[in-house]
Amino acid sequence: MDKIVELIKRDPIRTEALNHVSQLNLPQCYIAAGFVRNLVWDSLHEFESTTPLNDVDVIYFDPNESNPDAYLGYEAYLKECMPELNWQVRNQAQMHERNGDEPYQSSVDAMSYWPEKETAVGVRQISVNQYEVVSAFGFESLFGYCVTHNPKRSQATFENRVNSKRWLVRWPSLRVAP
Repeated sequence: MDKIVELIKRDPIRTEALNHVSQLNLPQCYIAAGFVRNLVWDSLHEFESTTPLNDVDVIYFDPNESNPDAYLGYEAYLKECMPELNWQVRNQAQMHERNGDEPYQSSVDAMSYWPEKETAVGVRQISVNQYEVVSAFGFESLFGYCVTHNPKRSQATFENRVNSKRWLVRWPSLRVAP
């Protein structure tokens, strides 16, 4: 999605973060969730500055990874590169166990189980100043001021996230999709 890439390129913290993550050379590796979602919502609301990143969700998909704690090394590397960010790295090939789902087939498939559809978007650097953006549900609702429940997760989980994260307060033009 060109608009997301354009927003990313204007954000030096995000471009630096994407560069460091690309150095890990992990399969199907993206920075996802609020990293992209919040940037788009800030842009739609024409905020002067972007909402601070409370965490940076790095996802990758490696079903052959033998060390279940490998993510700790990736987080340590990223924290050394950018200690001001709260890095959270997770192999999506293992996350189905924690979530009680059937095994995921890819990073995008794993995102298709996230509680709200607008969060299921990720970006990665594929070469210098070149980015790939993926989404489990497309981009229309993300740019349509929507927060949409994913029926693969409970309505209660969705509502708790909307309320606890105060999205409708921070971005007052958003609406919960019917």
